Amino acid sequence: MTAVTRSADGIVTGNTYDKYNARNPVARALMRGFERNLDDLLFSTAPESVLDVGCGEGVLTHRWATTLAPARVVGIDLDDPLLAAEWALRPAPNLTYVAQRAERLPFAAREFDLACAIEVLEHVPDPEHTLAEMARCAARHVLVSVPREPLWRGVNMARGAYWGQLGNTPGHVNHFSKSAIVALCARHGEVIETRSPFPWTMVLVRV
Repeated sequence: MTAVTRSADGIVTGNTYDKYNARNPVARALMRGFERNLDDLLFSTAPESVLDVGCGEGVLTHRWATTLAPARVVGIDLDDPLLAAEWALRPAPNLTYVAQRAERLPFAAREFDLACAIEVLEHVPDPEHTLAEMARCAARHVLVSVPREPLWRGVNMARGAYWGQLGNTPGHVNHFSKSAIVALCARHGEVIETRSPFPWTMVLVRV
């Protein structure tokens, strides 16, 4: 399923393409690289608690909760019935889903070992503020991934998608080169590792 989520003013903020269940062999190969690199970074931190900001349908969040059990895992995303229905399909004893916007996280300082935003910062109105909130809630690490621009838009146009938007995926209001997202993350902690699985950038930060 593809859960297309929208903000209160109707702006697309969630998935328009179900990348986790793609049938195209090229897309599947890209996603294997994405998930392998992401898991390497996340599990290297050995977190005892995880906050997943913008967890979407909860595909990754649920997998992490299952793997890390009994560690506490919390996923937040918009108050949307499509997402809520997906969350109901992915329960775990140590996993909680919360309908909450990313701008003001309802958690204490240093409440989680790790705070993640996976394919989220390109959607939010103020990525600097969202990242600052994540760093506030994280006791040890922050992990983010974003589409690598302008490569991402070039790939979209090469596959014939979003020509009218010059390849920009609906809902992407921020566009990060690798150097730009690394610089943003560095303002909130020590960048200890970056990965560049095509066509994404991943950054692990020690706060």
